[in-house]
Amino acid sequence: MRIWRTWTLALLALTLGALGPLAAGDASAQDKPRSGGELIFVVPSEPPSYDAHQEETFGVIHPMAPHYSTLLRVDPFDKTGTKPVGDLAESWTISKDGLTYTFKLRQGVKFHDGSLMTSKDVKASYDKIIFPPAGVKSLRKSTYQGVEAVEAPDPSTIRFRLKWPEASLLLNLASPWNWIYKADILAKDMQWYAKNVMGTGPFKFVEHVKGSHWVGKKNPDYWDKGKPYLDGYRAIFISSSSAQVAAVRGERAMIQFRSFSPPERDSLVQALGPKITVQESSWDCVLMVAMNHEKKPFDDKRVRRALSLALDRYEGSKALSKITFVKDVAGVQVPGTPYATPPEELAKLAGYGRDINANRAEAKRLLREGGVPEGFSFTFRNRGIPHPYEPLGIWLIDQWRQIGLSVKQEIIEASAYHPMLKRGDFEVAMDFQCGFIVEPDLDLGRFLSTSDANYGRHKDTVIDELYLKQARATDLEERKRYVRAFEKRLLDEEAHVMYTLQWNRIIPHSSRVKGFTITPSHYLNNQLDTVWLSE
Repeated sequence: MRIWRTWTLALLALTLGALGPLAAGDASAQDKPRSGGELIFVVPSEPPSYDAHQEETFGVIHPMAPHYSTLLRVDPFDKTGTKPVGDLAESWTISKDGLTYTFKLRQGVKFHDGSLMTSKDVKASYDKIIFPPAGVKSLRKSTYQGVEAVEAPDPSTIRFRLKWPEASLLLNLASPWNWIYKADILAKDMQWYAKNVMGTGPFKFVEHVKGSHWVGKKNPDYWDKGKPYLDGYRAIFISSSSAQVAAVRGERAMIQFRSFSPPERDSLVQALGPKITVQESSWDCVLMVAMNHEKKPFDDKRVRRALSLALDRYEGSKALSKITFVKDVAGVQVPGTPYATPPEELAKLAGYGRDINANRAEAKRLLREGGVPEGFSFTFRNRGIPHPYEPLGIWLIDQWRQIGLSVKQEIIEASAYHPMLKRGDFEVAMDFQCGFIVEPDLDLGRFLSTSDANYGRHKDTVIDELYLKQARATDLEERKRYVRAFEKRLLDEEAHVMYTLQWNRIIPHSSRVKGFTITPSHYLNNQLDTVWLSE
């Protein structure tokens, strides 16, 4: 099966012509939208910087995505969150050999300063993402290794030339992180967007008051005429989970786009009745444990493997799914998706076997062999977000206690957490993987030796080679084999990182909020151009 050819045929059938404004695909979107009003929503974390190219937290996406456009986007009415459609791209074609993707851009799109957006701006933005100069961070450059060059042959055309056919390219170009910046600004200061806001999106920036709120107002020059429907939006920053629930329950906020826990959902439904609507979905998110390979004894794979063997993931799932939004036991891909490892195969990996007593006996043996004494203590750093970080952290510490380890948990405030991970200022820390689309190229690139998101700092050329092999594979079964080999190397043979439990997304929101469709990613559908408020 030629994956890139399958993509080519399907997309040629759908997209050779112009892609008009997005069509509604669910019941709420098919109601007649009403213009006006301010959407007020809760965000549990603030942005560490304003530059989405170098960040990976919803604290950036949720308050800021409405200010920006991307080349492609995921259809906001597709509940699977897997259908790429045009945003700034009006149409596109793919060469027969799968090596050249050519996009025609919408005409007359303006930046918020009134200047016209052209292919020069798209090229400058993608050059920053794919080929960042020294001193410029790009968390996603590793997922574009197949891109040879980005070209702008004329003001309305952008072209990607590839080194090899890549099945994931269109989905990758639909990334909600790939905001299009102004080329003239980047030419003067590549770091300008880390502290400033100026895009082509449906809402203009008004203000950010740290510790309080973020405000955007309707962009009257937005390319999709008639949108946005809202006059504006206000994101209020609330880190406390109980305070977030109280804001929605008291109708001071209408929605929180990340997720609430099952008990929080139930309390809101009980309190608000028909005033609340609940949407739920599987979630391309998982908490992981990063072990700093540059600090002893975590430079020893026996010790890392022991930490994973200690976890009773199956019993943990039963208990934790009742109190927070985690659910499935999984490897490196979401269960039920094409590249996910079947349960019987997953059970062969360290920490996934069903016999927890045997697993923990092996863990103790490995610790002794690695020279780790009984009662060895270390600090586990965790992100200061209540769900699911705090319950998972408590569970992890209890699991490690059962193999004779003494672990202290230290909570780091959410906006300071990414900088801490990037500095490597930890022994063992909670890491997290949240994708915008379930796709091996997008989910696994962070584990490459060269990735800025490889927080455990492992150097593994085998991992690097397996990633490239799966990315270049044009046969589905061949690609699956490489993904499984990658998973076994990452989680079992070297135990570079450990996965905990897959998340389950729960969005209770005011029934006045229309035009929002939940997907398996909390990074999608945050431009707010389709959202409107009923009377």
